[in-house]
Amino acid sequence: MKRTTLAAAAALTLSAALLTGCGSTKDTGAGPAAGGGGQGGKVGVGLPLLTSPFWQAYNNYVPTMAREQGVDALPTVNSNSDPTQQITDINNLLNQNVRGLVVAPLDSAAIVAGLNQAERKGVPVVAVDVAPEKGKVAMVVRANNRAYGEKACAFLGDRLKKGKVVQIQGDLASVNGRDRSQAFRDCMRSRYPDIKVLEIPAEWKAEKAASGLDSLLNANPDLKGVYMQAGGVYLAPTLQALRSKNLLFPAGDPKHIAIVSNDGIPQEFAAIRKGEIDATVSQPADAYARWGMYYIKQAMAGKTFQPGRTDHGSEIVRLPSGILEDQLPAPLVTKENVNDRSLWGNTVSR
Repeated sequence: MKRTTLAAAAALTLSAALLTGCGSTKDTGAGPAAGGGGQGGKVGVGLPLLTSPFWQAYNNYVPTMAREQGVDALPTVNSNSDPTQQITDINNLLNQNVRGLVVAPLDSAAIVAGLNQAERKGVPVVAVDVAPEKGKVAMVVRANNRAYGEKACAFLGDRLKKGKVVQIQGDLASVNGRDRSQAFRDCMRSRYPDIKVLEIPAEWKAEKAASGLDSLLNANPDLKGVYMQAGGVYLAPTLQALRSKNLLFPAGDPKHIAIVSNDGIPQEFAAIRKGEIDATVSQPADAYARWGMYYIKQAMAGKTFQPGRTDHGSEIVRLPSGILEDQLPAPLVTKENVNDRSLWGNTVSR
C-alpha cells in the first residue's frame, strides 16, 4: 500500500471531492477553527507505545505521510502505555502552541481529559486507531474493530467446528479491546455453539499474554485455536508458550493449533509462511498515518465532514457518541494472499 505516487493521487482525489462539494467528505463551509490559524502551524503527534512492531511502523510512516500532506508535524511523543502520561504529553504539546493534534488514545475514557484541554485552546484533534468515549474530535481514523473479531471467529469456527479456543484480549479500557472481544464472543455463541471460548485479559502486554497462556495450556492441553487481538505484542509470547509445551505444530499437521491474529506486521506474515499461524487481519498502519495527517490538515482549515462513502475505499460513520469515524479497510491475510505487495506489512523490513 505504501506507494508515494498512489498516495498523493488518492489525497488529491479526495481533496478535489472536498473542494467541489462532492461525496461525504465535502466542505461544509465552516471557517477556520478558533486558534486554528488556517492550514498552517505545527501538529503534535502522540503515540500510545513503541514496544509493538505495529506502532513502530506507524511511527515511521508519520513523517512520510506528513510531508505528503503538507503537514508540519513535530517529532512524535510516546506515552509508554501510560494513559496518565498521555494526558501529560497532550498538555505539553498544547503548551508548545501546536495548532493540531493527532493522537492514538490508550484509554477511551481517560483521553477525554486531554480532548477537553485541546478544545479549550481551540486546537482540533484527530484520533487514530481508538475512538474516545466522548469529547470533541474532528475525526477518528480507524478500522472496524468488531469486524476484526468477527473475521477471526469465522476463520477459526469454519475450520474447527468444535473444541476450545482462547482469545488473548487487548485492554478492555480501550474500545478496541472491547469491540474485538465482544464481537468474537457473540459470533462464536451464535454461529459455532460447539466451540467453547476461553479468555485471557492481557491488556496489550506481552508478559500478561505469556503467563496467561502458560496457565491456560496447563489446564487445557486440548486447546484447538487461538485469537490474538494484537500480533505486535502477542505473537512472540504465544509461539514461545506453545513451543515450550510441545504444542507448536505447522499448519496441515493434525495436531496444529489454529491461530488468527490482528495487526499485519511482517513478523506475522513470516509466521503465516512458516505455517506457525494461519491468518491475521491487516490493520492499515500506513493509511492510519496518511489519513490522520489529511484530516488534521483539513480540520485546522475549518473543514468538517459528513457520514458516507469516501473516495479512498472507506466509509465515514457516526458513532453512538456522535463522533465521526472513517472506517478504513482491513483485509484478512492468509497463506493465499500473504505475498500481496499492496499489504503494508510487505513493504517494510522486519
